[in-house]
Amino acid sequence: MTMMDKVNAGAHSVANAMFDREAPSYLEATAAYSIIAQGRLINSVLSIMYNHARDPELRILLHQALEEHNKVTIEVCEKVLQDNGGELPHFYFQERKLQDTPLDIPPDARMSDEEIVLGLATIAKGAQMTILAALHHSYQPNIAMAYRKRLDEGLDFDFRILQLALNRGWLPHLDKVKH
Repeated sequence: MTMMDKVNAGAHSVANAMFDREAPSYLEATAAYSIIAQGRLINSVLSIMYNHARDPELRILLHQALEEHNKVTIEVCEKVLQDNGGELPHFYFQERKLQDTPLDIPPDARMSDEEIVLGLATIAKGAQMTILAALHHSYQPNIAMAYRKRLDEGLDFDFRILQLALNRGWLPHLDKVKH
């Protein structure tokens, strides 16, 4: 997307936000509710992964996944529902403290950094598919643009996960199909 496309999309979004306000459709509301519910569970999973991770760069990525991606996406979806009189999910999961240093857990009882990075990549891809589906079900430009921004940032983040996994040799070797 060129810079001019971004400017046009931003101007279009502002105009629609000011003049074209209607309640989210059932699909838009359901998608937002679902993302909030899944995101709250993923907060717990990411916190546990963070406390198990030993690699400093992996810990940084996990912290960013929590604070800059998952929590922000939940807030975006909560705003969609709250601004339109929708109810938020009424369940929460225990908030876990992020430890300054990895927990001293025996190796056979904790996740390895390789398992954590692959789990993080799987979570990221699942989140991207969920947000993409929500984007495709969005009728309102302001909601669609919010999802698009979250998706763009998520794709960039996923690339960073892949780079770390490649640099550390954590990607499993997959045999090639021979013809």
